[in-house]
Order: sequence, then C-alpha cells, then structure tokens
Amino acid sequence: MPIEDRGDAHVITHALAKHTLSEIRSADTDQVAFRNGLVDLGRLCGFEIIDGMMDTEYVSITTPLSGTTGEVVKGLDDVVIVNVLRAATPFVEGLVKAFPKARQGVISAGRDEAAGMGEDGTFPITVDYVKLPDIDDDDTVIVADPMLATGSTMIAVLEEVFGVGRPERLIMLSAVSAPPGILRVNEEFPSVDLLTVSVDERLDEDGYIVPGVGDAGDRAFGT
Repeated sequence: MPIEDRGDAHVITHALAKHTLSEIRSADTDQVAFRNGLVDLGRLCGFEIIDGMMDTEYVSITTPLSGTTGEVVKGLDDVVIVNVLRAATPFVEGLVKAFPKARQGVISAGRDEAAGMGEDGTFPITVDYVKLPDIDDDDTVIVADPMLATGSTMIAVLEEVFGVGRPERLIMLSAVSAPPGILRVNEEFPSVDLLTVSVDERLDEDGYIVPGVGDAGDRAFGT
C-alpha cells in the first residue's frame, strides 16, 4: 500500500517519495537541489493523499461519441492547505500542484531556540502571524511542515487552525517525524491524521530530528 497505517501515524511508502527524501537528506545536496526536492516531495505527497485518503464517486459523462460512467475524486474543491512558515513554503509549492484549487493559509510560528528545550521535551513557541481562509465542516485541511520534531510548533499551529473551524478531516503532513512529536500531537489532537514519509529514530539534546534533514528552512533558503 502507498500509505501504511502504523497506528500512531500514517507513512507514505511510495518508492519515489522515499527516493526523493533520501536525496534531500544528504549533506551534499545544495540549496537549489534541496528546495526543488521539497517541491517534488510535496507534489508526491499530495498525489498520495488523493489516492490513499480521499474518496471517489461515479458520475455520468457524455463523450463526443456516447454516454459513459466516470470516476472522480470527491472534495478536490474543498481543500485548505496551511503553510507553516518558512520551511514549508517549497513543500506547499509541490502540494499545490496536486491541489491547484486549494485555498491557502499561512502561519508563522517557531520555537524559542534561546530558551532551549524544557525538561518535558517541549519548546516555548511564538506565533507571529496567522492568515487563514474560512474552514468549513466538509473541508479537508492539510497542515504542511517538513519536520515534526517535539510537536511544540505543530500544537500551536493546530490550535490556530481549530480556532477558525472544525473541518471534516485534518491531515498533518511532514517529510520526517520523530516519535516524541507524533506522541504529543496524538495526545493533544487525537482526531488529526498524522502523515509522514519517515518516522526517524529520535531527537537529539537540542530537539533536532536524527537522522533528519538538518534545518529545512536554512537549507532551502540559504540562511
């Protein structure tokens, strides 16, 4: 199956997604290739969401020659993509290729690195900017962030999203995730579907995912 249900998270097992993630993991991958890899990975993840997590329905079609029955994806016009700035920007660029009609929102949120990781494994989070579209009951919302580490940032982001509306389905999409972040998001938001390309081994003492991809924002934007 392209998406494997592991209980606490869904993992995309598509061979090309794994291949692309392996390329961007490498420290030898330069800024341009890393950013383009995130775009490609976002597109692949979008197609996997369509194939593995969205329903289809049959419709009547009139071709130039006759009538027939076709199968279409339900809800493609009812998708909201939330970009967690800044690292998710190229990731979302790829997602939009799969969901060109999606309404988009942005949330700027980040951990206070100077404060350091607390004894409970979390960071203080600052939310600097929120701009979200209306969220309806029948929407599918995809919150995109390439890394789910401690879960601190994602919990703050999800609180903002659920403050706007309660969608039919909310998918938290990442490229790499760490077990502590998966656990924390599941505890706080059990209705959220966690979808990732890889569940990595652990967090280091600074709260970075190991083996991970490094700092995705720095690598994508050359900072």
